[in-house]
Amino acid sequence: MKTLKDVISLKFKTSESEGVIFHGEGQQGDYITLELKKAKLVLNLNLGSNQLGSIYGHTSVMTGSLLDDHHWHSIIIERHGRNINLTLDRHMQHFRTNGEFDYLDLDYEITFGGMPFSGKPSSNSRKNFKGCMESINYNGNNITDLAKRKKLEPSNVGNLSFSCVEPHTVPVFFNATSYLEVPGRPSQDLFSVSFLFRTWNPSGLLVFSNFADDLGNVEIDINEGKVSVHINVTLVKKNRIDISS
Repeated sequence: MKTLKDVISLKFKTSESEGVIFHGEGQQGDYITLELKKAKLVLNLNLGSNQLGSIYGHTSVMTGSLLDDHHWHSIIIERHGRNINLTLDRHMQHFRTNGEFDYLDLDYEITFGGMPFSGKPSSNSRKNFKGCMESINYNGNNITDLAKRKKLEPSNVGNLSFSCVEPHTVPVFFNATSYLEVPGRPSQDLFSVSFLFRTWNPSGLLVFSNFADDLGNVEIDINEGKVSVHINVTLVKKNRIDISS
């Protein structure tokens, strides 16, 4: 396909921070890749470069953060020549591609959820998408519907299921007065805790634990939207450690 205009839209949710959402490339060196990198959305686009190196078409745009929260996120890419509107969850970013070409030449297949092994070093390091997508629309074609009805020919549909499996996690809701108390681990010299949380409140206590034998305590809290860790050790001169992020 050689297009002057493109409209690509889809919704996704994932708990993975890396993965190719879709990819297309052509013999002229054109390509378009949308992927997650470090839980951010990255669009790489090239409408063509020349062999002399005077026209360099590669363009990369990054948007969003923490997109691996297993919530639905919507993407719309609208391209008219070199003008691109990239919309993530209603937040639109406008940019122009590098180079001098207006047409996107994709004469190989377009893949969703990953990219075919091309032998190029760039393709080896990229992970396939792991999660759910819905409402995939490519230039007026409802890709999810066509894939479900097996109307995409020729196509190579890998191990797909047309349902979205929820992760096996049990959330706990805390109101302003509730707390969860668990038994400590005596005679352990290691303190380790991990959890996911979501809140609209700018401040609040997340974790608190006293050390045995009055050796001190550890406290993790949110203070004005920042997470802070406070470690108090009673037997040391520099007895307080504060870490904020």
